[in-house]
Amino acid sequence: MGVFTFENESTSTVAPTRLYKALVVDADTIIPKAVEAIQSVETVEGDGGPGTIKKLTLIEGGETKYVLHKIESIDEANLGYNYSIVGGVGLPDTVEKISIETKLFEGPNGGSIGKVTITIQTKGDAQPNEEEGKAAKARGDAFFKAIESYLSANPDYN
Repeated sequence: MGVFTFENESTSTVAPTRLYKALVVDADTIIPKAVEAIQSVETVEGDGGPGTIKKLTLIEGGETKYVLHKIESIDEANLGYNYSIVGGVGLPDTVEKISIETKLFEGPNGGSIGKVTITIQTKGDAQPNEEEGKAAKARGDAFFKAIESYLSANPDYN
């Protein structure tokens, strides 16, 4: 089994606590409104805390698909949220587990800095595909910017 780690950082004009609320606390309702490809977010197991499994239903290439996320930890005090992709189109056949650790920090001019660490555990001797990694980073950046755009367009959201 191989273990590969990637880090990414994004900046936002939205304050970290407001962005965290949209991305974590109110994710089930905000994400489908903000991200065009995602049709719904639903809890399939658990109470919303660690161990909870959420199903994100999305449209990709004209087809309805899904991704299952398992919440690993929530740290509201430090604006942290960690989860794993445990099923669906987000988990390629060559991958055992994908873990995502996210944290928001105060950024310049009242905005935010989002830091993401992605750890991929592959099956056997499989190597991560560099093109898939670049595509995943682009999707993550687009997702972050879609939430930012939604919040900018909805200043009354708190």
